[in-house]
Amino acid sequence: MNLVEILSAFLVMFAIIDITGSIPIFLSMQEQGKVIKPLQSTAVALGLFVVFFYLGDAVLRLFSIDTPSFAVAGAAVLFILSIEMITGREFIKNEASSSGASIVPVAFPLIAGPGAITALISLRAEYADINIMAGLLLNIAIDYLVIRHLDRLQRWLGADLIYVFRKFFGVVLLAIAVKLFAGNITAVLNN
Repeated sequence: MNLVEILSAFLVMFAIIDITGSIPIFLSMQEQGKVIKPLQSTAVALGLFVVFFYLGDAVLRLFSIDTPSFAVAGAAVLFILSIEMITGREFIKNEASSSGASIVPVAFPLIAGPGAITALISLRAEYADINIMAGLLLNIAIDYLVIRHLDRLQRWLGADLIYVFRKFFGVVLLAIAVKLFAGNITAVLNN
């Protein structure tokens, strides 16, 4: 296990999942009477992540796509997500269902969304699997705590600090997208 890789994977996933940026969405759902079960939401999200993490390579091979190519494509998705976070504009629409708020839209797509799944698979080009999984588990634990303690967090952080977190992690995500692109584009061009 490599602490630097765990921390890096954690930060990538934390920035993409953006659980702090989702707090206003969760609070809005609660105001609408939708029940969010923290354990169910995070368990389903973790299950989705693990399935895509381990079966993602098989799917890539099925379509004759190598990991560096997927990482470059993932970098493009991360770039778009970071621009969304920084500008506050939504380019990739997340459609919500009125039933089962714990699973849709909380577990998918708010926690285990397309960008997060893409990033998770793309990280395999950079880090060891065990370090990525450790970073993911730390994220899921934080996601659980955030959802469980929404009311306290809203009072403690306030809207302004949540806004700042979202912008800060948007810039971090943008830098990660650039690094992921730069680290894999030569392998793609050489094939």
